[in-house]
Amino acid sequence: MDGFQLAARFSLATNRLQYCGPSDAEPVLYRAIVEGQGRAAAETALSRFEALFPYLEAIGRKHGLDPFDHEVVEAYWIGNALLDAFDRDDFRTILGSLSRRGLPPFVARELERNLPERPIPHHVFHVAFVGVGAVTGHVPTTLANLEACRPAGADVREISSGQLLVAQPFVEVRSGSLALGSPRSRHVAYDPRMLPEVAVGDRLAIHWGWAALSLEGTQARRLDQYTRRSLEAANAAPSHPWDPPTEPDGDVGSVKPG
Repeated sequence: MDGFQLAARFSLATNRLQYCGPSDAEPVLYRAIVEGQGRAAAETALSRFEALFPYLEAIGRKHGLDPFDHEVVEAYWIGNALLDAFDRDDFRTILGSLSRRGLPPFVARELERNLPERPIPHHVFHVAFVGVGAVTGHVPTTLANLEACRPAGADVREISSGQLLVAQPFVEVRSGSLALGSPRSRHVAYDPRMLPEVAVGDRLAIHWGWAALSLEGTQARRLDQYTRRSLEAANAAPSHPWDPPTEPDGDVGSVKPG
């Protein structure tokens, strides 16, 4: 799978919900996923996703790689060693790019003052530290939306037409800190054209109630590892964008197969 296809898999749901990216991106992204065609058009569309591209640029620049290199995209959405060398100065550069794309300057300044010692340019850290919807303003920054927006590992329990029953841990607040709770069952949407070989027992990555990707064993372990590291880094910040403890709604913002 090429990097642009991997990025499209995680970006399709938010574009369908009209939370991120250009309004006409969905058919371009879908074609990239199911046909592997239209790389240039897909990369152009993905580069206009307000909160995504600054991270891909920063990770690529740090390692001399193209922003849509597979390793770069995988680092941001799943996690790999490309994230380990980042420091506070690197993340300040990302905040500057996010500001140019819609993050209010006063929010960027506050985030810069609150930067933890080891920020991680992973999507889970973005939603837990910067905040869901902080860049575009298209979705409220709540704990339930943080849970919906993070790429979550989930195990397939049942398969039906257009839906999967999965078990996944949900983010919760314990003693004022974010943590992963015990797995709970939920239904998520899926497209058999995107996941033609999905089977009971598979580990998937879920994004906004949508089955985005079937994870290999190493990817599943790394997503868990970098999710926990991202939550720990966000917890180390003096202040947080998420709400006080609430019961996450497992179906918030879920999309339907297209």
